[in-house]
Amino acid sequence: MFTGIIEETGKIDALNIKGNSAVIRIRCSKVLDGSKIGDSIAVNGVCLTATEIDGGSFSADISYETLKRTSLAGVSAGTRVNLERALTLSTRLGGHIVSGHVDGLGTVDSVTPKGDSYVLRIRFPEAMDKYIAEKGSVSVDGISLTVAWVNGLTFDVAVIPHTFKETVLSDKRRGDKVNLEADVIARYLEKLMKKEAKGITSLLDML
Repeated sequence: MFTGIIEETGKIDALNIKGNSAVIRIRCSKVLDGSKIGDSIAVNGVCLTATEIDGGSFSADISYETLKRTSLAGVSAGTRVNLERALTLSTRLGGHIVSGHVDGLGTVDSVTPKGDSYVLRIRFPEAMDKYIAEKGSVSVDGISLTVAWVNGLTFDVAVIPHTFKETVLSDKRRGDKVNLEADVIARYLEKLMKKEAKGITSLLDML
């Protein structure tokens, strides 16, 4: 689990496709502190497991399903990516709970400066429509953001200067793909409502 608060951006050193999977190597520094082989690190919101760690980078395997369903298939050497280590019991939950399991790919419609901040308009897949609501949380490339406005299958998020500068959002242009993850609470509420429709009203029954 993650918080959606990006710790640093890393750079892709290599992405080696091997049949239906791939191995990615990312150059970074901060997220390596205290990390060991087997630990989870979110890369643009995708939960990956470190398989190799050296002085200035880590490697991870990417499955065929992950390549197919996320934007990682489109990265190359030199691409910047958002990085976050998995949360611990002592981690401050400054964003919202992010699982690192991408729900869908979004497309950047526009990036608009508004004073010192920026507004990103993102087009999202129809399957996520039931999870996207104004004032609700959404993870965009692993960043915890609040939905400011929804119109059809697009939503706006307001991004403060620090977040824009310190994450890959400053690299985004119209047409770029972003990994989207709905708020886990919204998914559990949907499951509960489906159970209630079948006559099961207890949250304990749902679990």
